[in-house]
Amino acid sequence: MNQFSSRNPYLIPFALVCSLFFLWGIANSLNGSLIRHFQFALDLKRWQAGIVDSAFYLGYFVMAIPAGIFMRKFGYKRGILAGLLLYAAGAALFYPAADIRVYAFFLFALFTIASGLAFLETAANLYVTVLGDKKDAEWRINFAQSFNGISIILGPVIGSLFIFSKREYTEEILASMTAEQIDAARVQEALSVQGPYLVVAGVVLLVALLFWLTKMPEVGREEELAEGKVGILDPLRKYRHLGLGVLAQFANVGAQATLWGYFVDFKIDFARNEHVSFVNTLYRVTEGMTPDQIAGFHASFALVLFMLGRFLGTYLMSKMEPRKVLVYYSIAAVVLVVLAFVTGGLTAIVCIMLTYFCQSIMFPTIFALATKGMPPAERKLASSLVIMSIVGGAVMPPVAGLLSGMGGMQMALLVPVVCFSYVVYYVVRGYVIAEDVIMRD
Repeated sequence: MNQFSSRNPYLIPFALVCSLFFLWGIANSLNGSLIRHFQFALDLKRWQAGIVDSAFYLGYFVMAIPAGIFMRKFGYKRGILAGLLLYAAGAALFYPAADIRVYAFFLFALFTIASGLAFLETAANLYVTVLGDKKDAEWRINFAQSFNGISIILGPVIGSLFIFSKREYTEEILASMTAEQIDAARVQEALSVQGPYLVVAGVVLLVALLFWLTKMPEVGREEELAEGKVGILDPLRKYRHLGLGVLAQFANVGAQATLWGYFVDFKIDFARNEHVSFVNTLYRVTEGMTPDQIAGFHASFALVLFMLGRFLGTYLMSKMEPRKVLVYYSIAAVVLVVLAFVTGGLTAIVCIMLTYFCQSIMFPTIFALATKGMPPAERKLASSLVIMSIVGGAVMPPVAGLLSGMGGMQMALLVPVVCFSYVVYYVVRGYVIAEDVIMRD
């Protein structure tokens, strides 16, 4: 496999595209820190803070189809540049948003970031499969996705070290403070997001500059322009497994956004002063760290499990049918969340962390099952529809937040239980392709 030969004309473009997987992983994994952080900094209820994920995933929903249309008209490079500029603009908007402390401004900044990521994900997932020999396409996309797995580990660490306060503001501490002192503390907390997001904006602009200076081959451009038009809803009407797959992806991302976004809250509610000893050692936890910071380190380790689950899942898929691997992973996810619901305490946190491992292969495998058996023109539109279903991450976290208000974070676990149960149904029965589609494939 000569993927990294210096004479390979696709080497530099491929390396740059891999950086995109890393960049959107950072943005996604920072949301959990923001949800916890904004509850104090902006004086929000838990369900209100959960709208962070709603604004973020709504960007994917709104921009998935426009991104595909833009890419089809102007090509991969311009689409990627548009996505990077939107990403950088959204990250930069955190600076004025923190100055004025208006929640809607933060949500607009997150929506702008996600709009850029919709362009990047639409482009990158397709682009890495065509940058080189067709027989190595699967290897390339799995290799590129590993950068996403690495970067999502960093979000909770960044939150713990640079966003979360070094001081914990408990109800007892707040009761001893004056209104002016509390307001000053909230202002200081809001300002703590400025530095990290300005750094993110700078890095994204640097990558955009590299893309602008690099010649990016527009592989398959002529064939793409020659394809006929397809109605937006045509694939949904023609392919039952696509419609059910869109719902499965909606459920998968909704469960993931709930567990990731509220992980710190789960940790504080279930096991405030109990910690996984291995995590304490690995992240060098000290007595001076707040529970929020320590919970952030636990979230980071859960994302390490996510990355390991992806590597193991990819290996197992080389030995057996990918769908069957997902069957085992999704059933295990349901069992783990149910165990977390009935046990509570540190056991529940360990179960939730292990659920990250099970989630690792859900998105790409559901995506492949939902878009299987279609001609290229319809498959591309079907891909956009599956990307749009990421809006599940906008819908489910607020629902979980409302449930938590009724019975604590334990009740919030009902959301991933229902979502993962539907994923099990899809990979066991709903994925089946109609015989007439098989004949055409």
